[in-house]
Amino acid sequence: MKIGIVGSGMVGATAAYAMVMRGVGREIVLVDKNRVRAEAEADDIYHAVPFASALEINDGDYEDLKGCKIVIISAGVNQANKDETRLQLLGRNAQIFRQIVPEILKYAPDAILVVATNPVDIMTHLTAQVAAEHGVPASRVFGSGTTLDTSRFKTLVGRHVGVDSHHVHGYVIGEHGDSEVLTWSLVDIAGISLDEFCRRRGIKMDYTDRARIDENVRNAAYHIIKGKGSTYYGIGSALARIAEVILHDQRAILTVCAPHEDIAGVKNVTVAMPHLIGGNGIIDTFPLHLSYDEQEKLFKSASLIRSILDDLEKEVDKAE
Repeated sequence: MKIGIVGSGMVGATAAYAMVMRGVGREIVLVDKNRVRAEAEADDIYHAVPFASALEINDGDYEDLKGCKIVIISAGVNQANKDETRLQLLGRNAQIFRQIVPEILKYAPDAILVVATNPVDIMTHLTAQVAAEHGVPASRVFGSGTTLDTSRFKTLVGRHVGVDSHHVHGYVIGEHGDSEVLTWSLVDIAGISLDEFCRRRGIKMDYTDRARIDENVRNAAYHIIKGKGSTYYGIGSALARIAEVILHDQRAILTVCAPHEDIAGVKNVTVAMPHLIGGNGIIDTFPLHLSYDEQEKLFKSASLIRSILDDLEKEVDKAE
């Protein structure tokens, strides 16, 4: 199976490396505006193949995406200067995506598009709009969403209660960002609620403990960026997992972000929710029985994304 990655910066390259380590796919093609960077990353990763899984890693152009089952989009530009607003930056990235997505679909019309560029909810929404103009169904376009945030949540809860995080079940939903919602009311371990598990094991899990975990999940990226400049191992691994689920039709439930007609009363918005993912993309989306407080937070999170989309549309209209 062939995987394309458009944008071979730290996120794209690390995703490719994680796929090699995990043995995902058979061939990976790195495409980047900076062809020298793409070639260097492909060579470096390919040299790790003898220590991991037998994959082909190549750099290429859009035409080399022919036959890709999945194309991960991690391309984008950074802030041009301190005077550029977030909306202006989003506008520039929107223009880039309007060029990138048709080029991808020209050569890989049947590919599933997985967006990793931040702000991922906004960029996924825009990608789905452009892809729809080329006849691509919504089920084949989604973003990494809160896949990594959910992993962080499960990891920290598992550490606190002394259980392997694979056996902690809970989701982070909404925006991949400050307004994301940790669904504490739904967390379970061994089929029982978190509260019951903690009582049974004599573990303290009070408001202070939950607030600390919430803060560490919500602010993880800020903490990592402060220390090393950017995050890439976590998201690279998340993207490798998403690719694995698609290639092997594993029917896994992942908190990817995708366009929804209605989320908590907010219309036409893209946020992360639990989705059943298979070989053809999104199979189903699952509404959650949230607490009143969590439902309110989800409404605020979805409303924030919708307001940014509205402002972005105005910015683009003004630029045109």
